[in-house]
Amino acid sequence: MDIVVRGKNVDIGKHLRATSESKITNLARFAHDLERVEVDFSEVRNPRVSESELCEVTLHLKGHFVKAHAAAIEQLAALDLTIDKLEHQLTRLKDKRVARNHPRRRQLRSHPPFVVDGAADGEGAADGEWSDGEAILMRTKRFEMKPMPPEEAALQLELLGHNFYLFANAESGRHAVIYRRRDGHLGLIEGG
Repeated sequence: MDIVVRGKNVDIGKHLRATSESKITNLARFAHDLERVEVDFSEVRNPRVSESELCEVTLHLKGHFVKAHAAAIEQLAALDLTIDKLEHQLTRLKDKRVARNHPRRRQLRSHPPFVVDGAADGEGAADGEWSDGEAILMRTKRFEMKPMPPEEAALQLELLGHNFYLFANAESGRHAVIYRRRDGHLGLIEGG
């Protein structure tokens, strides 16, 4: 495994380089095909940013790149946070690889993609027995949709404090969803 430790506008001491290499070699237990690792340290030169030390690690695997970064007050703390993120990502990648390469295990654990109102073919679904990433439909709501313009739906969205609101658009006569975007503005989706 080839490990490259670099600093961008930051001096990398022998202790930091040795610690980085030892922690990176411990990641080999999560991925047997780890070929190259790039560890980049940098610093945010802004007095308003308290966590100014950045660490970015890129793992080169066969057919995959795994990348993580973190910021902290010290370089070693940023490295530790990044290593934790990488361990999580490598564990997920390993689970996907095992599921893909061992179809019998996938068949033994087969279950419905979601559970309606807590009832499914197998008992115990409502108790969270199937919690390996599959979505479980926990609750169903039914309500009357009165026709309203998108402006009134936006007001209802604000009053309820939700991220989305389903309504019947009075202007088009179609079902529509108004939702809050990540940038704070609203979006509208209409059915066909």
